[in-house]
Amino acid sequence: MFATSTQKPKASPSILIILMGSLGDVARALCLVSHIKNNIPESRITWLVEPKWAELVGSHPQIDKMIVFNRLKGVPAVWDLYKDLAQEDFDITLDLQRHFKSGFFSLLSRAKRRIGFNRRNAKEFNWLFNNEQINYFNDDLPKLRHYLKFTEYLGLSEPTSLEFGLSSLDLKATAPSIDAELSKPFIAVVMGSSWESKDWFIEGYCRLVKNIVRSGNTQVVLLGDNSATTHALTLSKEINSSRLINLVGKTSLVELVAVLKAAAVGVGPDSGPGHLAAAVGTPYVSLFGPTSPKRVAPYGSEHLVVQSDVNCAPCNKKRCPGLDKLCMRLVSVEAVEEKLTEALAMRGIR
Repeated sequence: MFATSTQKPKASPSILIILMGSLGDVARALCLVSHIKNNIPESRITWLVEPKWAELVGSHPQIDKMIVFNRLKGVPAVWDLYKDLAQEDFDITLDLQRHFKSGFFSLLSRAKRRIGFNRRNAKEFNWLFNNEQINYFNDDLPKLRHYLKFTEYLGLSEPTSLEFGLSSLDLKATAPSIDAELSKPFIAVVMGSSWESKDWFIEGYCRLVKNIVRSGNTQVVLLGDNSATTHALTLSKEINSSRLINLVGKTSLVELVAVLKAAAVGVGPDSGPGHLAAAVGTPYVSLFGPTSPKRVAPYGSEHLVVQSDVNCAPCNKKRCPGLDKLCMRLVSVEAVEEKLTEALAMRGIR
């Protein structure tokens, strides 16, 4: 039977958090760790994550242990995970991923209380593996607030502020060579995302960055993973300015966080770096097309969303179903610049 009422955990519970991806989801959910620790100081928190986000999770000072699931190893990885989990004695598992895999791993944790999403919010029969469920919420609820429903379910009051555990990251200490290249203030421009349908067009980036560089007030730093390397090189050659620094594909995950923390503001598509910026308190102008800003706008920068008005959005599809990414093509440079001006004003930069 699923629990129908909130049960407060004991004074020193061992808690497993299962959330292996995506980057944006992991970044959002880091705030649960601080919230739990602030209310249950004697709790022990373990996080199950995949290798590509392990560096980020490992940066949170209040996470006691990290278990890494290397899914590229296939079946042997599941056996390794089973052995790792067998060494633990979890009181509570919070399954934040809501897929079959995370549900199965929740079952493997052998926790007395395995708490997952409501059946109506879960996917791939995830709900079968957990013995407690939080209430159902529709997609008007921001995903970050949806995660916090797990701590509310544990009897914790809603936090007055959120701490993501990354505030101590300092660019000079984390990446001194990068810090030496940059002058402040600078704008972090994020290129690319994990969905082809969310990517803005290179023409938009070129116009935006040219206008910022011509203004002479701020430096521009390009950020992104290797998938955006070609576009970043094209943009750098097109503009050819000492005020433009290309770091696309050149930073580790923690270095990326440190650069975003040092930036005056960030701008880019709905992507993981936007949520990293939110986690370190940097205003982020987010360009939305196929996804819903109500659900996934970066925390604290909800008012900095730029979105075109098209009937087919949000479609929540990774590839545009035949309209040549109309929702992103209609995101104008002028609208982005207007929000950038607003974001810079928040930082006292005119």
